[in-house]
Amino acid sequence: MALFGIDLGGTKLEGVVLESRENPVPLFRTRFPTEAHLGYQHIVQQIVRMKELLQQESGLKAEYLGIGHPGTLDPNTGVIKNANTTVLNQHPFDQDLSQALGIPVRLANDANCFAVAEALMGAVPEVIPNATAVFGVIMGTGVGGGWVLHGKVRNGRQGIGGEWGHNFLDESGGSCYCGHQGCVENVISGPALERYYLGQTGEKKSLKEIVALAESGNDPAAIKTLDRLIHFFGKAMAVVINIMDPDVVVLGGGVGNIERLYTDGPSEVQKHLFNHRIDTVFLRPKLGDSAGVFGAALL
Repeated sequence: MALFGIDLGGTKLEGVVLESRENPVPLFRTRFPTEAHLGYQHIVQQIVRMKELLQQESGLKAEYLGIGHPGTLDPNTGVIKNANTTVLNQHPFDQDLSQALGIPVRLANDANCFAVAEALMGAVPEVIPNATAVFGVIMGTGVGGGWVLHGKVRNGRQGIGGEWGHNFLDESGGSCYCGHQGCVENVISGPALERYYLGQTGEKKSLKEIVALAESGNDPAAIKTLDRLIHFFGKAMAVVINIMDPDVVVLGGGVGNIERLYTDGPSEVQKHLFNHRIDTVFLRPKLGDSAGVFGAALL
């Protein structure tokens, strides 16, 4: 059976039709603007438009639709929460979509879609084809994550499974938008690293520039910024591994491109682990920006 998926972003809406779960080859893929500024009902209608376009271009009929989106669908209240596309919040998004589309839908946040795509058709099968627990990490503008257990997304009782970015890490992180202090996201996200470098030097530079300066070996503040990243990545990730002990961690997002996370990160994690060695495998993602929409289809 063909799989239909849509990745709902703040600026773009992307859709794909995959041949099947067993052979997830894209039959058709397209994108167009979300136009979230036009409101909630407009987003619903944009998704209806995307479904019709996918059907028209593929010549197939969607029986179900998987959708990746910002925030999470609260399993207790039935409405979206924590979405940075704020017009989605406090709406029963799955019910409204099912009614508008005329078919069942399955929702998951973008980190979960990334995780399931990499677990089932991305980096993981090539290295550990029998992996039963995969933690997919987004480290970029924010820090998030998603669990795939025995091939299925684990959302959790409150819909916050995998949200390690809002565990407490260090007071130096300061106040977080979520209302807590010292969150992982406020210490090792891209903007957090840029803020730290700015505080050390008085110079505003992009993360890419900071990494290049650190690799050149000529900028002590840039080196200190990455040393700090690795130190706190070790502490933050050890908590996750101590609790769930995944086979694989896939590191996505812009921060996830930093080479030292793979060369120095595992040994730093091991320092804080309840074990005398670390067997968890850390992988770079394989699917790039395809992961979100592929993961939506695989829902």
